[in-house]
Amino acid sequence: MGGAALEFRDRRAERTRLDRLVAEVHSGQGQVLVVRGEAGIGKSALLEYLVDQAGGSRVIRASGVESEMELPFAGLHQLCGRMLDLGDRLPRPQRDALAVAFGLESGGPPDRFLVGAATLGLLTEASDRQPLLCVVDDAQWLDHASAQTLTFVGRRLLADRIGLVFAVREPVDGPEWRGFPELPVGGLADHDAESLLAAVVPGRLDERIRRRIVAETRGNPLALLELPRGLTTAELAGGFERPDARPLTNQIEQNFARRVRALPPQTQRLLLTASAEPVGDLPLLLRALTILGVPIDAAAPAEAAGLIELGARVRFRHPLVRSATYRAAAAADRRVVHQALAEATDVDLDRDRRAWHRAHGAAGPDEDVAGELAGSADRAQRRGGVAAAAAFLQRATELTPDPAVRATRALAAAQVTLRAGAFEEALRLLVSAEDGPADPLHRAHVDLLRAQIAFASGHSKDAPRLLLEVARRLEPLDVDLARDTYLDAIAAAMFGGRLAGRFGVAEVARAARSAPAATARRKRDALLDGAARLFSEGYPAAVPPVREAVQAFRDDDGAGQDDLRWMWLASALAVNLWDDENWDALTARHVRIARELGDLTELPLVLNHRVALSLFAGDDAAAASLVAEIRTISDATGVGLAPYGAVTLAAWRGREDEGTALIGATLDDATARGEGGGVVIAHFANAVLMNGLARYDDALASARTATAYPAELGVAGWALPELVEAAARSGRPELAADGFDRLTELAVACDTGWALGALARSRALLVTGAAAEAHYREAVERLAGTRIRMDLARTHLLYGEWLRREGRRQDARTQLRTAYGMFTTAGAGAFAERTRRELAATGEVVDEHTGPASDSLTAQEAHIADLAGAGLTNAEIGARLFLSHHTVEWHLRKVFTKLGITSRQQLRPPATR
Repeated sequence: MGGAALEFRDRRAERTRLDRLVAEVHSGQGQVLVVRGEAGIGKSALLEYLVDQAGGSRVIRASGVESEMELPFAGLHQLCGRMLDLGDRLPRPQRDALAVAFGLESGGPPDRFLVGAATLGLLTEASDRQPLLCVVDDAQWLDHASAQTLTFVGRRLLADRIGLVFAVREPVDGPEWRGFPELPVGGLADHDAESLLAAVVPGRLDERIRRRIVAETRGNPLALLELPRGLTTAELAGGFERPDARPLTNQIEQNFARRVRALPPQTQRLLLTASAEPVGDLPLLLRALTILGVPIDAAAPAEAAGLIELGARVRFRHPLVRSATYRAAAAADRRVVHQALAEATDVDLDRDRRAWHRAHGAAGPDEDVAGELAGSADRAQRRGGVAAAAAFLQRATELTPDPAVRATRALAAAQVTLRAGAFEEALRLLVSAEDGPADPLHRAHVDLLRAQIAFASGHSKDAPRLLLEVARRLEPLDVDLARDTYLDAIAAAMFGGRLAGRFGVAEVARAARSAPAATARRKRDALLDGAARLFSEGYPAAVPPVREAVQAFRDDDGAGQDDLRWMWLASALAVNLWDDENWDALTARHVRIARELGDLTELPLVLNHRVALSLFAGDDAAAASLVAEIRTISDATGVGLAPYGAVTLAAWRGREDEGTALIGATLDDATARGEGGGVVIAHFANAVLMNGLARYDDALASARTATAYPAELGVAGWALPELVEAAARSGRPELAADGFDRLTELAVACDTGWALGALARSRALLVTGAAAEAHYREAVERLAGTRIRMDLARTHLLYGEWLRREGRRQDARTQLRTAYGMFTTAGAGAFAERTRRELAATGEVVDEHTGPASDSLTAQEAHIADLAGAGLTNAEIGARLFLSHHTVEWHLRKVFTKLGITSRQQLRPPATR
């Protein structure tokens, strides 16, 4: 324990670790540390030591408070409130997000990751002046939004003069703290514990009692200091009336509670009021005490006992004094002080905390209080505090006297709780929502939310059925919502694919075809009509309405946020049409809108689309950069994403070990999630990988699995040319012919250069002589007019292989050289090696391809180099990748060294220099 009267007993290893942290921060190495241990073990004392050693650093501090856990960004405001003057240096979206989160401006809910990036930027700007040390005590009691933001920042620190230290009470709960370096703090050694005990216990202490106290406290310093207080001389001398060992926190809290109860009644009321006011606001406490009729001099006995200190702020000796005081009080006494605090709180300055005090002060249902809480929930949502909004609405539900209104609020609370990712709590609230009046629309909303929870909590196989049932019930009640629900049901069934069971996409689509017309035609109504026909009436009949829907979403009418929810489905339909032009345009628009809105749930979905598009276009570097960005988002959000982009990248690169491992992991993950679409992607990727390696039997097996369910269009359609090639090379003409017939139906109906080019190449594999050559030439001509460069390169390869077998070695070399150049440029290693072997068979010697110098870059470095080459500044790159500009600069120095260059200009593509 620190202080003037006491010095540390032991803790040499802990202090050395903290000294090292300060030194590393001063040297420009960002540091995060979680100091963890049980209550009273000395975490706060170690934080005080850290602050004392942080000479030359700016220190900012915050503390979590249990009763503040429902107020969004309360802890973050403690930490960063005095640095808001630096906000002008942040990118506009980050600055706006932070202002809304702190309640300085109104606006739509800011994305939590924009707030995180803004906080990182704010701390980085502050650290430019001098090293910055952020110290957060009792971090287990931070509000959810603050904890999420600060741990987000902690995971992005690298080349920064920033240290972020959390003290967390054990047991450590929640994913926020996982993966950080830890400093566990245990009890003192017996001899140090005995020495500390001797220093605080006057007079003679029975040796047996000394050993028992040391054993029961397990060397906990606060317990050693506090437990002997209040014990009688007889107890200390002989141990009479010592209680049996209890959980340590309870022991300490009970001792504090006993000391509080020994104080005069007015002093107890003052302490209880201070414990219920979590921010230590002395003027507010004084106003509340006036309302309660408690004089300020009632604090003197508590101050003399060392329990509280009234200075510029109200400070308890230890957080356990606060919790013990509050928990030991009678419920009626707690309500009285909360009522006084609510009355003393300025409604214009702190409306939400006033509402929360009123809620704690309510003895029973109270519509006025419940309505105020509902208003606080609305403000919390606008600030991005989804968890806080859920807490406000849950309490509002409990305090609502009218059953119908209570059910409506319970439904709203469940909806917000779902957005917060608390699926079980959302389901519990739905039980309350069902207790309302038997209003059919309300009941349908309840069941709709239950279906959405089923889908969001793991793409449940039940989701398509549940959504379909709700959509049918909504038809006479709310036509537009019914149509939206049908579209959600189709999306859920598409995710489920072959794993969706009886309620597959065809069944859902047939039901959606009978949906009544919308009250006013919207873009997504065209999407519903097209998707429903595609999966119910067959491909040829559906092409025109699907094309209409795709075009509607390609047109930029400024309705970005409204379109965002549906754009991934529009892009999926463009894939079904083999429409590379609209696929590119739609996904580019989708990326732009998602970036502008900071929506990191949508962004990874569309970036996976862009990975596939880049690979088909032969742009390996762009694909790798996008995979790195997806990984960055996944790391930043802590949300595990299926590695669909990474698995297709590995397959096209022809890296067997990496590809096989990723394919296996993707299959397992997709099967566990019930995502049949993921199963198709994994088998398609394996077919590409095996065809590149010329292992045609293996490629055929994967291609057959990928194409086994005709309703799974899109990626399953891409697998048809893989099936034809593998079957033809494996001597299975009947399988090749079947795949060709299925591809013919698609290609003729959609009539795009990509599909018809793939069809012509596949037909060439099935015929001989002049007919084969004509089809190869047709395929080259059609594919040359698209952005699908890899299908063009593969056509050159197959054409060259055919020419060599026809004995036309010189003509074969021309085609094979073209293919080899395209494959090596694209980084398609297995196909390049297959082509090199064919060239060698024609008598032409080609050295094995070695990768460019850029292959030595890590994925993160390559991504940063690409962005720098595109002209983005360090700050802009940092905003994109959730890094500080210092970290971006550090990465770029490594890039320059590895590539042997000296300027950003040299990172630009030759055509732009």
